[in-house]
Amino acid sequence: MPLALLALAVGAFGIGTTEFVMMGLLPDVADDLHISIPTAGHLVSAYALGVVIGAPLLAAVTARMSRRKVLMALMALFVAGNALSAFAPGYDSLLAARFLSGLPHGAFFGVGAVVATRMVAPERKARSVSLMFLGLTVANVAGVPVATLMGQHLGWRATFLGVSTIGLAAIAALALLIPHDHAHAPATGLRGELAALRSVPVWLALGTTVAGFGALFAAYSYVTPMLTGSAGFAEGSVTALLALFGVGATAGNLLGGRLADHSMRGTLFGGLASLAAVLLLFPLLMRTEWSAALAVALLGMAAFVTGSPLQMMVMEKAAAAPALASSANQAAFNLANAGGAWIGGLALAAGFGTTSPAVAGAALAVLGLGVAGVAYAVDRRHVPHAGRERVVATHLPEHAESFTH
Repeated sequence: MPLALLALAVGAFGIGTTEFVMMGLLPDVADDLHISIPTAGHLVSAYALGVVIGAPLLAAVTARMSRRKVLMALMALFVAGNALSAFAPGYDSLLAARFLSGLPHGAFFGVGAVVATRMVAPERKARSVSLMFLGLTVANVAGVPVATLMGQHLGWRATFLGVSTIGLAAIAALALLIPHDHAHAPATGLRGELAALRSVPVWLALGTTVAGFGALFAAYSYVTPMLTGSAGFAEGSVTALLALFGVGATAGNLLGGRLADHSMRGTLFGGLASLAAVLLLFPLLMRTEWSAALAVALLGMAAFVTGSPLQMMVMEKAAAAPALASSANQAAFNLANAGGAWIGGLALAAGFGTTSPAVAGAALAVLGLGVAGVAYAVDRRHVPHAGRERVVATHLPEHAESFTH
């Protein structure tokens, strides 16, 4: 695999760290800015809103630019947002800086996935995407805990300065390692990218992402009360258990990329089915400490096995102009975060029990399976017989052309 994928992974590591570290710093930020913790929680929402808005917007604005320059510009915006967060004089300015930090998130992963697949052979495309996403999963294992400790000992502002430094390292890596010939400006431009989004299979693929990862966040958003209320863990043990989730997610991400190169559809369907099964078993697994720890690791693995296939599915359905659709898929991941947490909360509020969000998540995973099945069925129906003949003809030798007429 090309060394250039390391540059994308470094950028993903920085983005993953800044996305999730705010959750651990909320008490420190609230105390320093003299606001309540629920008010400080809006800083998490501001970042997510930036991702949802920025992913399609920045991908559209940069449609005619060199992919290499786009990635560097997005990381520069990321550095600026985190530096402004570090020096924000008050809550309102920090809220704006967090929104700014979220803007490049989706476009970076969307454009980065397209660049990653261009740098490898066709049979390694999913693996290349998984290696870029590796930075995101490792951020949950190492980046977020270290950044949280830094914030607790040196102040939360030091954390965002540290993340800005990671962004600068990513810019340098992108400049040095991304080859020009694999990152040229696309010929389709904005019109072609928008045309790809008019495809029904593309929207069904995006719907699969929302349902599939909504299943994860329906349970993961409430995993702490499950671990403390059902499994009997002390609150101080939760951080270590969440690291287990990160380890499982990292393993699942790498496994999913490797398997998807052999069978993307099989990996996607198998991953969603496994996720549904794990979530259905949560009420049983949360009865003892050892099985609850296993459940957390299996949740991370089952969910992130589907990460690369979901990204590749969207890019496959928008093959002629994949950058905008690929970036929109990152917005879909964040919609899944918000929607899944909301649905899990409804199950809790209805009084169905501490582990009920996991069962609600299982239903979302099954829904994702159904949407994915419809996407592939619709896609097959939309491919005309003439188109299939042209595909076959491209694999014939030149002298056999006359036999295709």
